[in-house]
Amino acid sequence: MVAEPVARVPFSPQFVGDPVFDVHRGGKMQIASTAPLRDADDLSLSYTPGVARVCEAIADDPSVADDYTWVSNTVAVITDGSAVLGLGDIGPTASLPVMEGKAILFKQFGGVDAIPLALDVRDPDTFVDTVVRLAPSFGGINLEDIAAPRCFEIERALQARVDIPVFHDDQHGTAIVTLAALLNALALTGRAVEDTKVVISGAGAAGVAIARILQASGIRKLAVVDRGGVIHPGRAGLTPVKAEIAYETSEWGRTGQLSDALDGADVFIGVSGGTVGESAVERMADDAIIFALANPTPEVHPDIARRHARVVATGRSDYPNQINNVLAFPGLFRGALDVRASRVTEGMKVAAARALSELVGDALSESYVIPSPFDERVAPAVAGAVRAAARRDGVARR
Repeated sequence: MVAEPVARVPFSPQFVGDPVFDVHRGGKMQIASTAPLRDADDLSLSYTPGVARVCEAIADDPSVADDYTWVSNTVAVITDGSAVLGLGDIGPTASLPVMEGKAILFKQFGGVDAIPLALDVRDPDTFVDTVVRLAPSFGGINLEDIAAPRCFEIERALQARVDIPVFHDDQHGTAIVTLAALLNALALTGRAVEDTKVVISGAGAAGVAIARILQASGIRKLAVVDRGGVIHPGRAGLTPVKAEIAYETSEWGRTGQLSDALDGADVFIGVSGGTVGESAVERMADDAIIFALANPTPEVHPDIARRHARVVATGRSDYPNQINNVLAFPGLFRGALDVRASRVTEGMKVAAARALSELVGDALSESYVIPSPFDERVAPAVAGAVRAAARRDGVARR
């Protein structure tokens, strides 16, 4: 017997007939059984008395849970609702439609089951303690829509306390897809990674993660800019995370404001919102690369960007070269779960990015530097690269 889905009754009449609310009515997901419950024999296998044997086996050897519970294919999508999409701090309850959406993307694109969890807590220590207590039920933790700088502290503390992958998608998913697209844009414009000058506007979760993955891939001339200008070692009042970035990106030696940093730069990556004037963009190098990723309003309008850049990418689906996290996280978790990885390493992230970039192949052009989210090759390619990298990095347990 399979349970019928609960009827989706329109509880709020003012939204009836609105197609967006129609899709969301009653939520976008449900739990389904994988075991038959047709009669007493089925019940005795799935529940008492049979279930006791599985419990005892796990008590003797906890790794048995990987094969005989949902842990091996299930992640928690966890938020505090403090930085939701472009909506900002809307709180945990209002974040749930986004977390449900993330969960169905996991299932659709990676075959990974995901459970949305919105926590009503803002203290980082309490947040971490709560997730640590939930961790035995899951094979991985996907942190979502948590404001910076709290997100950095939470991710580091969690990974130190649990032996399953902890992945903040707003940081690392964005970074993986950005690197994948950039590798192809550099190939298209004939640039060597080590000689490329990159300016990142935004020092929040995504900006910091992009800076670090670019460095891990060989970028050396890198400047990160926030509202106060270029982050560099001589600037006062930097947060601990920004102080790290100042030190890590000091090789290029840029100072001043965004327009100063863009003078002669090869690449602009925007993850900050706001607007970058055309007078600043036109100071970039010939055949420039502009990734204006703020959504829904890019930092540089694509029409303006195309006047001064050879390759343009945005976070929007209505322009070519969409930088979309769904290209990364389903396949990354699929690969990590397959090998029972204990964490996500920088090597696994870079491997995922390179796998994505290689899918473009001979079709590479100014309007195609990154695959479509609906390209069925994406998740398997990313998963395979992640599995191999996890084994190389010594974090795979299978």
